[in-house]
Amino acid sequence: MLKKNRKETPHHIDVNDLPEDQQFKQLSTQSKHLVDTIKMTAYRVETAMANSLRENMSHPDEVRTLLRALYNTEADLLPNLEAQTLTIRLHHLANVMSDNVIEKLCIQLNATETRFPRTNLRMVFKVGSI
Repeated sequence: MLKKNRKETPHHIDVNDLPEDQQFKQLSTQSKHLVDTIKMTAYRVETAMANSLRENMSHPDEVRTLLRALYNTEADLLPNLEAQTLTIRLHHLANVMSDNVIEKLCIQLNATETRFPRTNLRMVFKVGSI
């Protein structure tokens, strides 16, 4: 009975079919400006990362592809309260050359000694089980 009801339930609902009090409202101008600012900041950070990695790549035009792969890579978060560190251990990428480029990015990020927000833990970036 439940399976039958579940199969008959529509998977997608058109916004116009929702009751008026549940329909999505357009973002306010202030919210749109905030979202646009976040997007612009993220793009600028990605551009800065791309520029710093470009010189380490044999095919510099593929740097953004490498960064997208990095953003989709899983990572292990390993807090060490005694040493006051948060190790972000990135899983290996598709090939050794990509790992080598990302290791150089990790060295640059580690040099900043950035603290994880709202903690006193210094972030330490690593690739693999190194």
